[in-house]
Amino acid sequence: MATNNVGKGEVAARAKQLLAGAEKLLTGTTPVGLVGTTFMPAEVTSKLQAIVDLRADVEDAQATVRAKLAAEAAEMPTLRVFMSAFVSHVKAAHGTSPEALAAFGIHPKARVPLTVEAQAAAIAKRAATRAARHTMGPKQKKAVKGDVIGVVVTPVTSPVTPQRPG
Repeated sequence: MATNNVGKGEVAARAKQLLAGAEKLLTGTTPVGLVGTTFMPAEVTSKLQAIVDLRADVEDAQATVRAKLAAEAAEMPTLRVFMSAFVSHVKAAHGTSPEALAAFGIHPKARVPLTVEAQAAAIAKRAATRAARHTMGPKQKKAVKGDVIGVVVTPVTSPVTPQRPG
């Protein structure tokens, strides 16, 4: 296992295999020399078991996290709708009292007045938009009359049906 290409699950599986072999063949009190240190068979099995236990704990925690995330994904949309409705209720009930809104953590939006330059820019933009879209007010629309050239309109009359005396 000199390379890092081995996954954590594979390391745990390998540790299980080594643990089974160690419990079967490392009996007695013969120390094992590893990494410049000697280990007793009980220490070897306990370290291998620690690898297996750590991986199992991580997988259990991941399963728990996945279950919690799924529960959150399932419940959160309705809870957010509820929360939004409650915020609307609080604003409607206490809209004139900034202190009450602050107690709920809601801060009223302060309207910042536009500067003179921003007002001038907004007026110019509105005028340019109306010109580009050819928009008109109701009085301008009434003044527009269409001229039709080259079309002859023939009135359609219904034939007179004689009424029977009766």
